[in-house]
Amino acid sequence: MAPRHQRTLGRRKFLAALGGVAVAAPAAAVIAPHALAGTPSQTAAAADTLPLTIVNNTGSFGNASVHVYIVGNQDGRQVRVTPEGTLAPIAVSDNGADGFTDYAIPLAGSGETRLSLPRMSGRIYVSLGQKLKLRAVTDGAGNPALQYPAGWVSSDPNYPVLHDCAEFTYNASGMFCNTTMVDMFSVPLSIRLTGARDQTTGTLRDGGRAAAFAAVRQAEGFGKLVVDDTRVIAPGHGLDAGLFAKDYFAPYIDEVWSTYTGKDLTVATAAGTFTGRVRGGKLVLAGPATVSFDQPTTRDVLFCDGALAAPNDGTTGPVAAVVGAGFNRSTLLASAAQPVTDASSFYRTAVTNHYAAAMHAATGDGRAYGFAFDDVADFASYIQDTAPSNIRLTLTPF
Repeated sequence: MAPRHQRTLGRRKFLAALGGVAVAAPAAAVIAPHALAGTPSQTAAAADTLPLTIVNNTGSFGNASVHVYIVGNQDGRQVRVTPEGTLAPIAVSDNGADGFTDYAIPLAGSGETRLSLPRMSGRIYVSLGQKLKLRAVTDGAGNPALQYPAGWVSSDPNYPVLHDCAEFTYNASGMFCNTTMVDMFSVPLSIRLTGARDQTTGTLRDGGRAAAFAAVRQAEGFGKLVVDDTRVIAPGHGLDAGLFAKDYFAPYIDEVWSTYTGKDLTVATAAGTFTGRVRGGKLVLAGPATVSFDQPTTRDVLFCDGALAAPNDGTTGPVAAVVGAGFNRSTLLASAAQPVTDASSFYRTAVTNHYAAAMHAATGDGRAYGFAFDDVADFASYIQDTAPSNIRLTLTPF
């Protein structure tokens, strides 16, 4: 299987496919399915529905205080899963007198909650203590759509609500899922996926949530990203909210551009190896094709977008992902051969993505989705199975 940063449908590209609307922030991270490892012609088709088990091990909230929402996309339309496990279209008429829908799925009175997950791409949201306020609206094409929570925006109605999510694509090719901290981190979640294999991802080490909050709070320039004991906002969103310096990465970016004016940078991808230098202000690399990148901004680095946007073209996209990971992990100056795969060499410089570093340090296996291309060299909290039999989402202890 090719590295997942070669995926045909990435975190950013899926937003356009989903048509998520009115999230009060740049189109950063909405629902993140990954490349499909197989196709229905290569493997036996997965069942029409997959058993989903929700486990509340928070230790701080009873089942009655935990609300689950399964929302996303199927065949180009926005849908949600009912408590009975059926798919229902998003409808503006679902808004109540308060202007919001109530798509919450309650947990069982005690113990585990067993649900049925239809084929779709989407997110499993959990909110603790309060329900989410999700509004059904009409998008620019006149289709019903759902406004997703933007917990990093202080004016969002869900800003006071303790909530988080996991992301997935379930289709005939199998289950592809991950926990995510790309936008923010609030509720510790883990996913166990059983089928051809038994895999778990996202589990925090003991005290991991508190350690992550503390690490971000203590990192120079990152402290404002911590919102009480509710959440930590990813630095890209913090930048847009005026909570993070717009030029934070500038010294590192300048040094990278200066360094590779005088020597070659080599980027290895599944599509081939690309080598080049900075010429005329652009990083130009030759390989199976010639790709080039303008000097990025701090925002480009944090969102892996702009000058580091990764189109699904099989050449520029894979290289952009590796370069974007190198900036976030601050490995570009330490090694002229990318990607670096030794995690002990990540986040070693003063100017680095301390938020992502804290997320990785908090997890038991060192894997997390701290930025959009954290799957470069397989460091993301992502798992997949082409013959799944059950998925289990656990709210782990705070």
